[in-house]
Amino acid sequence: MTDTRTDTRASAREILRTLVGRDDADFHEGQFEAISTLVDDRRRALVVQRTGWGKSAVYFVATLLLRRQGAGPTILVSPLLALMRDQVAAAARAGVRAVSINSSNAHEWAGVLEQLRRDEVDVLLVSPERLNNPSFRDEQLPALISRVGLLVVDEAHCISDWGHDFRPDYRRLRDLIATMPAGVPVLATTATANSRVVTDVAEQLAPAAAASASASAAGQPAGPGVVTIRGPLARASLRLGVLRLPDSRARLAWLLSHIDELPGSGIIYTLTVSAAEDTARLLREAGHAVRAYTGQTDTAEREESEGMLKRNEVKALVATSALGMGFDKPDLGFVLHLGAPSSPVAYYQQVGRAGRATENADVLLLPGIEDEAIWQYFATSSMPSEHKAEAVLGALGDAGGRPLSTPALEARVDLKRSPLELLLKVLDVDGAVRRVTGGWVSTGQPWVYDQVRYERIAAARLAEQQSMIDYERTTGCRMEFLQRALDDDTAVPCGRCDNCTAAWYPSDVAVAAASAAAASLDRVGVELEPRAQWPTGVASLGVDVRGNIPVGERLAAGRALARLTDLGWGGPLRDLFAVQAADAAASAAMTSACVRVLADWNWEERPAAVISMPSRRHPLLVASVARALSEAGRLPWLGSLDLVGGGPDGSSGGNSAYRLAAVWNRFEVGAELAAALAPFAGKPVLLVDDLADSRWTLTVAGRLLRRAGTSAVLPFTLALRS
Repeated sequence: MTDTRTDTRASAREILRTLVGRDDADFHEGQFEAISTLVDDRRRALVVQRTGWGKSAVYFVATLLLRRQGAGPTILVSPLLALMRDQVAAAARAGVRAVSINSSNAHEWAGVLEQLRRDEVDVLLVSPERLNNPSFRDEQLPALISRVGLLVVDEAHCISDWGHDFRPDYRRLRDLIATMPAGVPVLATTATANSRVVTDVAEQLAPAAAASASASAAGQPAGPGVVTIRGPLARASLRLGVLRLPDSRARLAWLLSHIDELPGSGIIYTLTVSAAEDTARLLREAGHAVRAYTGQTDTAEREESEGMLKRNEVKALVATSALGMGFDKPDLGFVLHLGAPSSPVAYYQQVGRAGRATENADVLLLPGIEDEAIWQYFATSSMPSEHKAEAVLGALGDAGGRPLSTPALEARVDLKRSPLELLLKVLDVDGAVRRVTGGWVSTGQPWVYDQVRYERIAAARLAEQQSMIDYERTTGCRMEFLQRALDDDTAVPCGRCDNCTAAWYPSDVAVAAASAAAASLDRVGVELEPRAQWPTGVASLGVDVRGNIPVGERLAAGRALARLTDLGWGGPLRDLFAVQAADAAASAAMTSACVRVLADWNWEERPAAVISMPSRRHPLLVASVARALSEAGRLPWLGSLDLVGGGPDGSSGGNSAYRLAAVWNRFEVGAELAAALAPFAGKPVLLVDDLADSRWTLTVAGRLLRRAGTSAVLPFTLALRS
């Protein structure tokens, strides 16, 4: 056995040196142990090591060694396109023939499958979702599994409850692992896992080994189960700090004042898409080379931005968590957060992008007073509802085994597309539904809502949120705090953070920067795009429309004062629409801002009159804005439409079909409004409402007004939900 491991080490070291391009390279502590576990023992291993330790070296080296022994290709389950691109490039440097099958390279799939058939692929990278693609799952995967040499699950913490809503498909890997032929090694890797997550992941890798997972934390074999190799998570290169500032304006002003002082190039994280876009715009207008990077950014643009950051052609990417796991720029000089992630685990994962190949990197958190509200929004929006799950299962059951597409299900279940797709994945992983060609079918298997599990997840999240607040407020070492939050028993004070030494960052704000930030946050006006098509399947809900909305019945392009998620006016608007907020007239500052939106609106023809929407929740608010715009524009305010049957209930959420059905035939142009409108036949009107979400209320109202003789209806709302 000793001779075999000696030979393995020599061959492995040779491959490692090719991978890193250095003749003197050798393994970090734990790296060869992981490789030997896979290659010599053909066992299952969980590697929990800090970012930059070299987890990818383990699976690339192990792959080539196994291939030399006649093993089949490695299947590498990888969560993000950016991560896949970096892994393919890294593999090529080691002489590993790696290819990927993902949503961005569909044109290459046929060629990849042919390479696999000819055994010309060493590593196949797939997303967890691809494993459940009907054609891949049923046609390609069985053949791959029959000859797979190694299965690698990267970012394995996503298997755990901690990440259930990020990638539900990760939970499917337990079933995949159970189908692996005997003797095929399995490797799971992550840099972000506390003891609870380690135990959870080990249980997915080998259910019988859960009890022994923690006992093997030092790397000792855990009987026939999982070998866990866990190292210290301290990052000696990182200098951590927290700077508390009063509001968004102060944070942006600080950033404008000091971005050039941050070392090298880096990442500026925000909690929302609009915050990323607004911050990037402000910095660009001040002459800084930055780009926004979010989940809504075009794939090609994301790839271009990643390359620009790696080549130091930009100072920073202003990003949401879409730029996270696996992004590989070893010399990243700083990570700055405008708003805190919801847990120390998430924070450690993001700051781990910096200082991987440099002696020093700066990490600064600028928390916001709105952080907790944003955490709560994302937490509640991702949790599956028992009522909605039963509705989905009922709709599929009623289909009698006929597949229903996601759009077809939208017409039967009151859920928006994204939460519906997430719920379907959860039900699929639980075995209650199955994705097939043409859509989804019910499996007929009994399904029970796992309330205990979701209560456990909710409680864990609350604890993690409180831990993040504790991190912000601690007077102890910040790196030590993060390590202990991830159950790293090796944690000791770092001697570098702002609490171990002193504040290493400036706290002053330049006057010009403060003015620029204030002006940016006071920017008003967001385009409100009109609906052009009726939602699919709405006829089944009693609304007899389909296809395109006739041009003569459509709204014109409109405006909102701001999005609820905006950094500037978003805050006052969130307060205005909070559940507990009382209805009241808009403030003078807000109505003044609304007037500025109209002043900047380049409409084709100036509206001739103002009409307001009837509102049960905010009648004083809507009336005050309509009156202010009427007076400022010297336009007659003609009143509002009438509610029919009490009108819609005004609840938010739900998909387009249900939202349209809820407001259809709930408004009318009453006799008084019709009489007031008569002199303005053939003229455009301004339609005022409080909040635009689905835009179907405005669409239905606009259609009525167009049919009543107006030439155009220009919608204006205080807020746009997103």
